Amino acid sequence: MLANTAKPKTSATITVRIIKSFEYRTERSLVLHEINLETCTAGQLKDIARKAVLTQPGWKPYRNVNLDTLKLYTKAHGAKTTNLIINLENDDWILDDDSKTLADLSFENETEVSFFNRNLYEEFRKNPKAWVLPFFHHFQISFFA
Repeated sequence: MLANTAKPKTSATITVRIIKSFEYRTERSLVLHEINLETCTAGQLKDIARKAVLTQPGWKPYRNVNLDTLKLYTKAHGAKTTNLIINLENDDWILDDDSKTLADLSFENETEVSFFNRNLYEEFRKNPKAWVLPFFHHFQISFFA
């Protein structure tokens, strides 16, 4: 039995990838259990994730980000993107309708979704390069020279 069919749509596990910075690849995963995909909407998922960031320990660095957009990252047993921070392909995977249920949006058990600031995403799309720490770059050059 595959992971995406192992649990019913009324009791799914969803991973929300909270993205603070695209350039620095700052991301932390929030795993949500027992989500009812047939009744939970995209807007409710955003509210659940925002509340977790504001109230759970360990999320303080993420509290200053205006999280406003969800985008499908991958489904269980699906292909993953080569970009480690977000799926830059398939902009039709951006979930713009907060009133649709997760089931209507084709979510299933073990779906991963990214949650981020849309303006930061659009800026990153223009030049999708991750920032490299100068110290490590210098160290690599001097070490291999």
